[in-house]
Amino acid sequence: MSAAVIGLALFAAMLHASWNAVLRTGADRLWTVTVMSFAMTAIALPVALALPGPPPSAWPYLILSSSLQVGYSVFLVAAYRSGELGQVYPIVRGSVPLLVTLGGFVLAGQPLSPGAVAGVVLVALGIMSLSLGKGRATTGSIVLALTTGLFIAGYTTVDAIGVREAGNPIVYAAWISLIYGVLLPAAFALIRGKPTLDLRSPETLKALAGGVVSLLAYGAVVAAFALGPVGPISALRETSVVFAALIGRLFLGETLTLRRVGACAVVALGAICLGA
Repeated sequence: MSAAVIGLALFAAMLHASWNAVLRTGADRLWTVTVMSFAMTAIALPVALALPGPPPSAWPYLILSSSLQVGYSVFLVAAYRSGELGQVYPIVRGSVPLLVTLGGFVLAGQPLSPGAVAGVVLVALGIMSLSLGKGRATTGSIVLALTTGLFIAGYTTVDAIGVREAGNPIVYAAWISLIYGVLLPAAFALIRGKPTLDLRSPETLKALAGGVVSLLAYGAVVAAFALGPVGPISALRETSVVFAALIGRLFLGETLTLRRVGACAVVALGAICLGA
């Protein structure tokens, strides 16, 4: 891989951890993630209007994926309510390839390679390490983080099929953002009532910036995929769990012990093995 591809993959990993930090520090996290969706929708709208719409066969996947992403957002918010960034984020990221691999083995009878077995063991050990000892993650936050990972695994699987039906990844991503941008505020309205938006508020500006950062993270990894091999890039992206631990310590005042750094590194290594 070229230095540019490596740089893009690491940049995407850092940005992904960063927008999760924005969400974690929100005064009202459900409101924060909803406002973040406004920024994503504002950017996606002109793209969707400028390109041909998705074919009818792609719409079931667009709607299902967007719905699963709303569930992912709601459970991620709940996980951050009782867990720190450096605890919840590695569990969420590590559980996705773990759940996809185990799901393929149990439901589809897909054999596990030695690398996949090693990945399953490493991710499981890393998650267990984060749940033990001083400053451990609470049982509730672990369950919520694993449930969040289940939603991500679900919409990732749906997207793998849906993007082929759409025939254009940019069109597919733009319409996902638009549908998600309708469903998430609707979910907020059902749970809390009509969301308020004060563009002069620092919290609003921070949330909107978080939405832009999340789109930049997506764009950076897509650009990396266009320039280099998918497997190694996906592996590099899993270093986001280490970035999350460092961001949690530097900007959120979270505890950063050698055990936590080691656990994050083990989760990242296991995810790399599963994604290889």
